[in-house]
Amino acid sequence: MCAIAGEINLHCPPDDGLKARAERMLSTMGRRGPDQRGVFLTGCGSLIHARLSVIDLEKGRQPMAYQEGGAIFAIVYNGELYNTEEIRKELLLLGHTFQTRCDTEVALHAFMEWGEGCVSRFNGIFAFAVWDGINRRLFLARDRIGVKPLFFALRGETLVFASEIKTLLTHPLVPAELDISGIAELMLVGPGRTPGCGVFKGIEEVPPAHCGWFDGQGLRLTRYWKLTPKKHTESFEETARHVRFLVTDAIKRQLVSDVPIGTFLSGGLDSSLISSVACRELAKEGKRLSTFSVDYKDNERYFKAGKFQPAADTAFIRQMQGYLDADHHLVTLDTPQLTAALFEATEARDLPGMADVDSSLLLFCREIKKEVTVALSGECADEIFGGYPWYRDPEIRARAGFPWAQTTDWRFSFLKKEFARQIDPRAFMDERCRMTLQDTESLPDTPPEERRMQEMMRLNLDWFMQTLLDRKDRMSMYSGLEVRVPFCDWRIAEYLYSVPWAYKDHKQYEKGLLREAMAGYLPDEVLWRKKSPYPKTHNPAYREAVSALLRGVMADKNSPLLSLVKKEQLEVLLASDSAVPWYGQLMTAPQTIAYFLQLNHWLTHYKVHILA
Repeated sequence: MCAIAGEINLHCPPDDGLKARAERMLSTMGRRGPDQRGVFLTGCGSLIHARLSVIDLEKGRQPMAYQEGGAIFAIVYNGELYNTEEIRKELLLLGHTFQTRCDTEVALHAFMEWGEGCVSRFNGIFAFAVWDGINRRLFLARDRIGVKPLFFALRGETLVFASEIKTLLTHPLVPAELDISGIAELMLVGPGRTPGCGVFKGIEEVPPAHCGWFDGQGLRLTRYWKLTPKKHTESFEETARHVRFLVTDAIKRQLVSDVPIGTFLSGGLDSSLISSVACRELAKEGKRLSTFSVDYKDNERYFKAGKFQPAADTAFIRQMQGYLDADHHLVTLDTPQLTAALFEATEARDLPGMADVDSSLLLFCREIKKEVTVALSGECADEIFGGYPWYRDPEIRARAGFPWAQTTDWRFSFLKKEFARQIDPRAFMDERCRMTLQDTESLPDTPPEERRMQEMMRLNLDWFMQTLLDRKDRMSMYSGLEVRVPFCDWRIAEYLYSVPWAYKDHKQYEKGLLREAMAGYLPDEVLWRKKSPYPKTHNPAYREAVSALLRGVMADKNSPLLSLVKKEQLEVLLASDSAVPWYGQLMTAPQTIAYFLQLNHWLTHYKVHILA
């Protein structure tokens, strides 16, 4: 994994400041790409790259260029192709030659051979840009699920793009500004984002499964893939076998690496399955897997079972330790670390995030990077196999809006009047939900319940999962750790979209199909363990710490947070013991307090100018 960036203006004369701007952008990219750096200059722009070396460490340098006749093709690429060898063999038969073993060169030659059609052949996670010197145009593309980020800003005839927002903000044409739409995103959607929205005014993101051209006609992006329904004719047993193949194949493909590799291991179903398959595969090569778990000081003392976290992870992690022949590493975090890292996590994400869920992951990834450079994680299984509580609760399922964010009125109550009067909160949220529902396809004879479950899958993939992928990418890459997510293999999503809900809900159990399909890979106690999300701290010291910090912010009349939100509502929050989440399952009162701390830090650190 890497960081990419660039600037293109097809109509301006050669610019003496181009190289200096490229160097400023590159200076923000070192955490994502600590191993190598490079800049490619054309007559009308730049391609910029910072590399985290994983495959072909010496020869895979970027930007990578190839000359054909009198013109040059050049690529900057962030990601990993899991069908590299299949595509390489096909290109060799077509007369292409290769100088490296890396997937970047394969992606470049695939583009030269098939143009924009290359992305439909890729199985992987990626965001990349190719300068087409023959036609003087730039090609941009992002993977189907949206695992790898790609932001951009279009200013007149200049396109600036980058893996992260912080890189864009170094460009003189991209100021840190916030308008009323961005305020609504932060207060009503955050820590999620509307697909394609970068929150800062004028900053956008290439949506998942989109690609396109920047040329004399401007920027034109088109979707090259979406979930489409098919008639499902396989029996439950056939479906389970199919799922078993897809899941194990995705995991095996993602174990390719020239650097040390490991897995996240929470003791839950998804990470345990990945660890089990990976452990067996590496053993065939005489290698031992490294596994990593996170816990919090005194969590066993303070843990309280609840609706979303029915059991602590500790006992299940220990059981997996005994089951796997792996080198296990336990990272224990304490409240002062979590609290301090809230602000670093905001800078890693370039936006307020999931509070200590972000900061703990940032600290966890930092420790993992000391042992391995690549790790596999279990994101996406709940979205695809229907694991979240809101999939299985008919009452929640029937409600309008996003099932993980049912607190629109509570959120809106924090906004100061001068901003609140410019926003219709329910209409804002309803429109965003509706745009996904209207784009959801079902076969004409699909029963209402089945149609609703396909809508739920689309909502979760397009919205909730994107927040988790944002979190995982930014928190891991902040320490130069590449995290792969096998359940995000598009083949799994595409197949499961048409699988009947009754199959997914096998035995009336969340992810029942996945559990049945993967029997034999885990002890039954773990295979059939009730779902529990990413662990968070239950230590009351954490709430005390973030409350004290927020009171400090409130006591400073110059705190930028107070220009957006009502001080009296922050007081209500500090006194609240509500267990209703601000977002998802984990962001209850302590995390909501921390979200406002992150918001204040974001406004301060990025010197955000509020336009509304």
